[in-house]
Amino acid sequence: MEKDKVFSQKIEKKFEFDEAVASVFDDMLSRSVPFYAEVQKLVIALILARQKEGMKVLDLGVSTAKFLLELDSKSSVKMHLKGLDNSQAMLDRATQKCQAFGANIALELVDMLGYDYKNEEVIIANYTLQFIRPIQRLELIKKLYEGMKEEGIFIFSEKVVFEDKVLDKEMIDIYYAYKKAQGYSDYEIAQKREALENVLIPFTIKENIQMCKDAGFSQVETVFQWANFVTFVVKK
Repeated sequence: MEKDKVFSQKIEKKFEFDEAVASVFDDMLSRSVPFYAEVQKLVIALILARQKEGMKVLDLGVSTAKFLLELDSKSSVKMHLKGLDNSQAMLDRATQKCQAFGANIALELVDMLGYDYKNEEVIIANYTLQFIRPIQRLELIKKLYEGMKEEGIFIFSEKVVFEDKVLDKEMIDIYYAYKKAQGYSDYEIAQKREALENVLIPFTIKENIQMCKDAGFSQVETVFQWANFVTFVVKK
């Protein structure tokens, strides 16, 4: 796994999922997202609890296909796995990995807002919604609701902000300390923070829940939280 050094040099542009990020993305995830592996295992366990032959699983923001490859290796039936992404660099990496593992995973370069969702049974979004402009986020969730089968499930993880501004600052400081413990320098942390400004726009937990209910979903629960990282399970 290539080590993430993307922000060790001065960055002159906003964050984007280009080749530089795609080449180190798996390392970036493992070192930047607390308990990423454990949350992935939890989400996979939730999917496996309802797995059946031919069940559709759609991953929004599939990136390098890390999640779907792990799900494919753990499932005992043949499910229909598909990943969407708007980054060709990410999909190139995903294609290489799927071929290397001999995994039958469909991949599509597409704007998630323009995709035709039909009879979806399980939809996953791992830290994806936060990169969609807030004004378009509800529009996307409504499309997911309308394109999902009854009793379908939507599982997503997000970075969140807190309504209590003092607590929010404390959580950010705790998170930056976590990143330093993973080997990132103060300079790298500051560079990434600047690059992500107005690119990654988090909601509060309440705002995420309300967004799902406004789209029509009946049940929204949180199943994991560490500081400002939360996983939601949403049912139609």
